[in-house]
Amino acid sequence: MAKRYWLFKSEPDTFSIDDLQRAPKGVAVWDGVRNYQARNMLRDIIKVGDEVFFYHSRVQPPGIAGICRVVREGFPDKSALELSSQYYDPKVHSDKPVWYAVEVQFVLKLPKIIPLEVLKKTPGLQKMMVTRKGNRLSIQPVTSEEWKIIMVLMKNYR
Repeated sequence: MAKRYWLFKSEPDTFSIDDLQRAPKGVAVWDGVRNYQARNMLRDIIKVGDEVFFYHSRVQPPGIAGICRVVREGFPDKSALELSSQYYDPKVHSDKPVWYAVEVQFVLKLPKIIPLEVLKKTPGLQKMMVTRKGNRLSIQPVTSEEWKIIMVLMKNYR
């Protein structure tokens, strides 16, 4: 199966590219996703070796902060079982997982975020999920062509 590309959104006050970089060996669990469509991608589609744009949301400006790579594919999200977790889900039981997580590894932090407004104005990215109005999904597929365009764009932000 060919490598896939993704964009994972996170609010930096919850989990940032800096947090990932500081994690032991730059590896952390990407958990807390509570949307069924995103859960299905985490559980069924995202695989080891897939590359991910790490996107900071709910900041000014929102945008791509860096890159990480999937190092462990979908497994039950234990935060759903932890009473102290903000992601606790009382409907979940250990024998019937509902939510899934992956592990990602830090690859690159950009010195400057590639702002959403730049992505929206870049030719070839108009159909990208993150650039379309109203799309709030925290896990989004990125086409190989979109990945290539952003990698070229990234040279201006290093």
